[in-house]
Amino acid sequence: MRNDAPGVQPHAPPDAAPPGSHKDRKGVVADVGASLVVFLVAVPLSLGIAVASGAPLIAGIIAAVVGGIVAGLVGGSMVQVSGPAAGLTIIVADLVATYGWRVTCLITLLAGLVQIALGAVRIARAALAVSPAVVHGMLAGVGVTIALAQLHVVLGGAPQSSALANLADLPDQVAHNHSAAVAVGVITIAIMFTWNKLPSLGRLRPAMVPAALVAVGTATVIATVGGWKVETVVLPSSLADAWNGPMLPAAGQWHGVAVAVATVALVASVESLLAGIAVDRLHNGRRIMLNRELFGQGAANTVSGALGGLPVAGVIVRSTANVRAGGHTPRSTILHGVWVLLFVALFAHVVELIPMAALAALLVFIGVQMVSVARLRDLRRHHEASVYLVTLFGVVFLGLLEGVFLGFALAMIVSLRRLTKLTVTTEERDDRVHVTVRGSLTFLGVPRLAHVLRTIPEGALVDLDLHVDFMDHAAFEAIHAWRVDHERTGGAVDIDEVHENWYERSSTRSAPAAKTVPSGLARWWAPWGMRGDSEEAHREVNALGLLTAGAREYHSSAADRMRSLMGRLSHGQHPTALFITCADSRVVPNLITASGPGDLFTVRNVGNFVPSRGTPGDMSVSAAVEYAVNVLRVPSIVVCGHSHCGAMKALLEKAHLEPGDAETSHMCRWLANGQGSLVRAGEGAGALAGLPAAEALRRLAQANVEEQLGNLMGYPVVRERVESGDLELSGMYYDLETARVHLLDAVTGDFAPVEGVQDVSGPVPHPGADAGQLLDSSPGASSRSSC
Repeated sequence: MRNDAPGVQPHAPPDAAPPGSHKDRKGVVADVGASLVVFLVAVPLSLGIAVASGAPLIAGIIAAVVGGIVAGLVGGSMVQVSGPAAGLTIIVADLVATYGWRVTCLITLLAGLVQIALGAVRIARAALAVSPAVVHGMLAGVGVTIALAQLHVVLGGAPQSSALANLADLPDQVAHNHSAAVAVGVITIAIMFTWNKLPSLGRLRPAMVPAALVAVGTATVIATVGGWKVETVVLPSSLADAWNGPMLPAAGQWHGVAVAVATVALVASVESLLAGIAVDRLHNGRRIMLNRELFGQGAANTVSGALGGLPVAGVIVRSTANVRAGGHTPRSTILHGVWVLLFVALFAHVVELIPMAALAALLVFIGVQMVSVARLRDLRRHHEASVYLVTLFGVVFLGLLEGVFLGFALAMIVSLRRLTKLTVTTEERDDRVHVTVRGSLTFLGVPRLAHVLRTIPEGALVDLDLHVDFMDHAAFEAIHAWRVDHERTGGAVDIDEVHENWYERSSTRSAPAAKTVPSGLARWWAPWGMRGDSEEAHREVNALGLLTAGAREYHSSAADRMRSLMGRLSHGQHPTALFITCADSRVVPNLITASGPGDLFTVRNVGNFVPSRGTPGDMSVSAAVEYAVNVLRVPSIVVCGHSHCGAMKALLEKAHLEPGDAETSHMCRWLANGQGSLVRAGEGAGALAGLPAAEALRRLAQANVEEQLGNLMGYPVVRERVESGDLELSGMYYDLETARVHLLDAVTGDFAPVEGVQDVSGPVPHPGADAGQLLDSSPGASSRSSC
């Protein structure tokens, strides 16, 4: 059985100390200290939330006690503190006004049972599917509503029935109410704003004492000593009077009660789980077990509703205070509930001195803080600020459920727009019109695609590249109808499906029913041993088997989609560059240049050497140079070296000066082509002596690139085309450790790393004077013949 199942005691955190040890005793002391801090925060907040909810004041205390003890014992979070939550105040206030307090207690109890059932069936993660923008917008709307309502209490008046009415009546309230309650409220808010900003006095830091306690305590002392006539807290005189538990609703109210139960369960669950995940970022202990936490929240709500308390949820303010005060196990949460119970039982007369205006002012401050500008800024970066604002204003002006519904609907629309995002680009090249479609091609994108296709002239030769992960019937019909019409007017359309054969399958048989992902391996660029089933990869050591498996993978994932492209290339090649590089298996030209078939005419040899013209021996490189320049008419030649090159290491070790045995004689003779590179690097003058091996290899490899570029200029056909401006020579260096490409600056003679990430959504630029672009696309130059 997994340890986050309800009813199973959680495992001790990995760093838990044995009971009775010094570390364990130290942890107990830290939890006790943290519990006292949270207790001092919880008492005024619980009373204030009860006031805002229109519930009996003792209901807030009951919820704080039950949330601490029950949720702490049963829940799945190490540090989250549960209790009455500000996010539920509007819901509870509406329930109290509609059904009365005792039916609201029944709703809380039933909502707890629903949470227990959801936790038991392990559905907690589904609650996280709600957009955070909606949740935070809801909490901000609740905060504004609370602040507007309680501001009237601070000013000595009474809140109106809605946020809009509170806002409209506020100027009159400010102008005509100036009682002692206003002074109490102003004192409370002023202390809340300034307390944590006060400077430290040696080791004494004001933040060590909760601002809420200081603000409410100071206001209470001033009002009591000054004899101010203000309304104060009233608690039940006995336990019998304190219990005000659940009651069945009237016969015609059950439908509304059922909706209320679902609402309380959903909002409390989502708020608790999101708060638990947020608090996990503040500590290093065991992470929250979501299903167990949901079960614990349900148990707490069941008990709280039965005892006449407010609904319970995980509260971020108290949880943060717990972590910062040193709490690291559920002991601190449980003890804080015990302290709340003892304090109210033993010092109820002290609680009854607290002015109601002080609690109202505390709620005004909390409500304003629930509107987080930092959160809005973060959501704006993720393009979800509109969802946050719509939810906020919907909650304030229409109501909680209406605002959440509007926010959720807008979040769905935003997500649908992102999921169906479509880009269509066109480019005229080689007397053909190239149209590229990327994204999800649904009926929503048909108008845009149809507009682009209608702009293509009649009779044009069109290459339509479909890089789409979904195509519905409307999109297929639009493309097919345009294709038929375009070909009827003398044009030609070549459709190349890059990702999945949606068009072909829709034409001949049933199309896939849902979005597709690329078949084959996600890490297509990695070595065989790092892909697929690792056990299978390590067991497979037969080279032919690996090559065959790779060919099968190519056939299953790419061959069909490449058939159209390779069919065109089969008639001739027009590469952009002659790419001369080392035979080293770690250097993959097409990978480091993001090029494809037909882009590079590649020559690979040990050390990426270009023997000087007329050098006796192997003529293959000379033949490739002459063929690329004379026949293929490439506009550029690139020589690419790399770090940690074995050929460069052999040069440094003077292997080219040794005759070598029968097994290495050819290699030693071939390395003699690097003698000029050693001279250029200053080896003869001792420039490489004393350098670290890696640095000496880097300098020699880069000097070797420059030397081979110089050798290329010794070929008359190369020199002639370079001087006429028809051919460009470029140097490149690939650093294996950083996986970065460096380009040779012809002016400074230094190799500079290629920086930045270019937008690859548009057409690929043609090669020009910029050496960094010379590998990106073919120039469309014609060739006299091809191999």
